[in-house]
Amino acid sequence: MIASCEPDYPRGLAALEAPPPILSVLGHPHLLQKEMIAMVGARNASALARKFADTLARDLAFAGIVVVSGLARSIDAAAHETALAVGTVAVVAGGVDIIYLPENEKLYAAIKNQGVIVSEMRLGEAPQARHVPRRNRIISGLARGVVVVEVAEKYGSLITAQYAIDQGREVFAVPGSPLDPRARGTNRLIREGAVLTENADDILSVLSPMLGGGFAEPDAPSPTMSAAGLEAEADRIRARVEEALGPAQVAIDELIRQTGAPVAAILTVLLELELAGRCVRHPGNQVSWA
Repeated sequence: MIASCEPDYPRGLAALEAPPPILSVLGHPHLLQKEMIAMVGARNASALARKFADTLARDLAFAGIVVVSGLARSIDAAAHETALAVGTVAVVAGGVDIIYLPENEKLYAAIKNQGVIVSEMRLGEAPQARHVPRRNRIISGLARGVVVVEVAEKYGSLITAQYAIDQGREVFAVPGSPLDPRARGTNRLIREGAVLTENADDILSVLSPMLGGGFAEPDAPSPTMSAAGLEAEADRIRARVEEALGPAQVAIDELIRQTGAPVAAILTVLLELELAGRCVRHPGNQVSWA
């Protein structure tokens, strides 16, 4: 356990307006003192996106940057596996002693031995979708910036990018085909000012002047809910979202319009339903009951 008042507490998290008071850590906590970059993306990413994440993580690791991700499938797993030799940080949405995805059991063990696993949840806590935004806030808070490799509109990884913006971190986005709905989120981030990223040099050229320096919140952060507030809002609207869903596909934008709820809260509820096997995502940013 590392408390926010201790010298070993990660510098990036200590600079947040409300840092997690205590972190649970498994593995090698000295890695939390190194310079880090976060890498996130869709769990159903394309083969090309996974290959790019592998290459990017390798090049960043060779440059001495520790890669942070969320130990999910696809982009997360590719980034962790490639960065293991230098060190990687996995932030999880449950207790650090709980393996969420059986398919990542070997990767979990490897990170425990060669990297570090981090969570603000208590030991034994089962991962829940409502905890994912809190996990994402830590992922972005630890790092100098967040790289979004491939993500559709309104997908959960965009919450991590929004946290990065609020925390004064850099946002990098990998461009994709306009014909692929899995790239619409990253392409939108680029239109909104994210750094267009085609290789590790695009990232290192931005981060180099910051390395070794301190962290600071932006002077006027954009108004977003805290992790606890987002969780409470998701609880409040859950029944309305479930009522709006049906066997026919419905656009997520339509759910947002019908409920009038914040986008992040809608995404949290849908992610929870998806992880429970009750909700299915379809092309065109649509969802339905499973």
